[in-house]
Amino acid sequence: MSNRFANPKTMPAPRGYTQVVETTGPGRTIYLSGQLGMTTGGAFAGAPGDFRAQAMQCFENLKAGLASVGAGFEHVVKVTNFFVDMSHLPVFFEVRDAFVNTQAPPASTAIQVGRLARDGALFEIEAVAVIPDRTSKAAVKRGSAKTAKKAAKKPAKKKRR
Repeated sequence: MSNRFANPKTMPAPRGYTQVVETTGPGRTIYLSGQLGMTTGGAFAGAPGDFRAQAMQCFENLKAGLASVGAGFEHVVKVTNFFVDMSHLPVFFEVRDAFVNTQAPPASTAIQVGRLARDGALFEIEAVAVIPDRTSKAAVKRGSAKTAKKAAKKPAKKKRR
């Protein structure tokens, strides 16, 4: 399983995201539905209108969702961000950069919407993550990507008695 991050020279240079993310090999694809900046108690984080608090809570919620399937932000290949007000982008970048690998960030889309599912919501984020299977991860640690491909294709040997 491998991910390739590319920013083709034929596309405008992105700020804080990758234009193209390709995943190959065996693994699991995880789709995380839109997360609002709500705590487990059902209230929005921070004071009303506190974008930073809501954005931090959104990312914490994503982190918890990823952890529930044995993943982390290093597995995220795509995020879609919904803003009620795009003027919050600078704060969003600060918050996002505390969670993702800024050297190989996921592909990303930012959309301004008129309203989100809950009154008072300022931001929502959804994500797609790809988790390599255990056979491939172990093979990559031991050797090369070729070894991982062989391990994924080759059936397990039966032990002779």
